[in-house]
Amino acid sequence: MKESNSVTRGSLPKAIVAFALPLAATGILQQLFNAADVAVVGRFTGEAGKACMAAVGANTPIIGLIVNSFVAISMGSNVVIANAVGRQSEKDASSAAHTSIAFALIAGFVLLALAQLAAEPVFKSQKLPEEVIPMALLYFRLYVSGLPVILLYNFEAAIFRSTGDTRTPLIALMLSGFINVLLNITLVVGFKRTVDGVAIATVLSNAISCVILGWLLIKGRTRIKLDIKQLKIDPRMLKKILAIGIPAGLQSTVFSAANIIIQAAINSLGTVVIAASSAAFNLEVFAYQVFNSFAQATTTFVGQNFGAGQIKRCKQSMFISLIEGGVALGASIALILGFGRPILSLFNDDPAVIEVGYQRLILIFSAYFFSMTYEIVSGYLRGFGISVIPAIITMICVCGIRISWIYWVFPLEPTFNRIMLVYPISLASTAVGMVIAALILHPGAKHEKKATAA
Repeated sequence: MKESNSVTRGSLPKAIVAFALPLAATGILQQLFNAADVAVVGRFTGEAGKACMAAVGANTPIIGLIVNSFVAISMGSNVVIANAVGRQSEKDASSAAHTSIAFALIAGFVLLALAQLAAEPVFKSQKLPEEVIPMALLYFRLYVSGLPVILLYNFEAAIFRSTGDTRTPLIALMLSGFINVLLNITLVVGFKRTVDGVAIATVLSNAISCVILGWLLIKGRTRIKLDIKQLKIDPRMLKKILAIGIPAGLQSTVFSAANIIIQAAINSLGTVVIAASSAAFNLEVFAYQVFNSFAQATTTFVGQNFGAGQIKRCKQSMFISLIEGGVALGASIALILGFGRPILSLFNDDPAVIEVGYQRLILIFSAYFFSMTYEIVSGYLRGFGISVIPAIITMICVCGIRISWIYWVFPLEPTFNRIMLVYPISLASTAVGMVIAALILHPGAKHEKKATAA
């Protein structure tokens, strides 16, 4: 294997920014898929616009639960491959990559079948207005038909990220994102489709980005070449991947499950609030992608440097990510709030929808610096292979607080603002818990002592 790149050598501030910014752009483009769905159905489906927006918005936490759980599991692949790259072990890196792709294919089809079976009971439990349920179900069934390619793309992207390459997944997504917007407009405006049109467009565009990355891996356009004949699951590598990935997936699952409960409370407040919350979510998540890219950078940089035995660079990676991520997050929040109302009007021009959506933005952003700290410190621990502790902290501080809030505090004053207050409270608690865990665990301490003694 070639000499490790700037992940393990050279200036960390420059390397982390160079890694994180394309990753942030990739995440933002992925979110634009959903934002384009919401905007197109909100603006071009006439009187049904708000109901269509509500249908797509009601899908967001449920689809997030399914997809993000397995995307989190792909972090196990990222860490294992990055560690092998840091150790200069070409055999282990290749084995982990082939195992990851094989696992993604199997999991994608199994998940597709389970999602279709669970669709109707899940949506009937969400307290949606009657006119929204059929459209929400239609969008969901079509969207999850693309789960195999969605999972495959994310595991392919994890392979690129683990080697320090975040630009290639960005380029693939830029192309598919452009196609997604064109298909949205063509199917909804040209062929008069509603939520089914935007769902089909999203599935097709995801398939395109998946094929592009797969082709590049097969052609050896990255440090790890994919050979279809060698696609199989190595039990040893799968065990390593899942040891990190399953707790990370569980962490994401409980996070999303708590958000589904919150979404059900939002749904009880009517179509306008659902539509407004959906539109605002599609803006706030752009800021999330910005700081989450620094969390993923932390995981990759710690994983490679831990493999290379450079413990000091692991710590430095976390602190630099916190500083650079904080600056980037502040800028993105200022930009979104500054243009928030005009952008919300692109989704739907109802003044009530715009005002409620802007209220959500303000309340959510008040919690985002806590969220950034939580994500980056969690990524730091995961880079060392510590994945169970962050999952436990998330279950207690996020899931526990949010569920308790919705069932016991929200009924006392059933308003939208009362629901939103749970975000800063739960995220601040989680950030404090994660920092305390990092201080107590002090990962890499044994290796640091050995290096000092030498």
